Amino acid sequence: MSAAPLAGMTAVVTGGSGGIGTACARALAADGARVLIMGRREEALEAARSRIVADLPDAQVAVFAGDALSEKDVGDALAKAYALADRLDILVPAVGGGGFAPFLSSSVADLRRDLDLNITSAFIAMQLGAKLMREGGSIICISSTAATLPFPALATYCASKAGLEGLIRTVADELGALGIRVNAVRPGLTRSDATRDMFASPAVIDRFLEQTPLKRTGEPEDIAAAVAYLASPAASWVTGQSFAVDGGQELRRNPDLLGAA
Repeated sequence: MSAAPLAGMTAVVTGGSGGIGTACARALAADGARVLIMGRREEALEAARSRIVADLPDAQVAVFAGDALSEKDVGDALAKAYALADRLDILVPAVGGGGFAPFLSSSVADLRRDLDLNITSAFIAMQLGAKLMREGGSIICISSTAATLPFPALATYCASKAGLEGLIRTVADELGALGIRVNAVRPGLTRSDATRDMFASPAVIDRFLEQTPLKRTGEPEDIAAAVAYLASPAASWVTGQSFAVDGGQELRRNPDLLGAA
């Protein structure tokens, strides 16, 4: 039997107690990586760690409670991960978010919030993490179909995810000489804590399914599988890309939820 593709590697996942973040951490651990998950609430991180270890008893999973918008906290988390085996190979900045509001009702504060959540958090993690990738590595950000498809009532979120993908392309270009690959996964509507209210509304889900050729919504494991691929040697010639994992939704459009019940 061949060795696990990520055996011996160390990974960090920010936003690691969220649905997608935890699924990513589990997928990386299943492929042999030691993993540190970072988030703001230690209790939630410990719960996520327990779920991963329950499924993968041999997994090495560390936690660090801190703010993804704090350079000190992120630096301390990365240092703790690096100290596990004197290396950092994989970084998944999974922090993100935004709120629904029609454009004419949105505020500058809304825009700044979404830029911070979706760009600044990734910028900090990538800049500090890349400095610890002594032998190259893989950075995988979590974008959204909103980066390329207009989404009524999500103007600030769309702008921030589009900006994230612009950042990824330039960082990938610069860091290629260091053997560091930088990519993103672009989820469609995926079940998570952040989308709980949307999944609670059959009318909203129906509107998404109308625009999804594969006729189902996403699960965190769908996104995690793509992250694990991009982290692996199988993707060793892939950088600067944003891969849609969306059931084909990008072939159509985002629904207009302004009038959804």
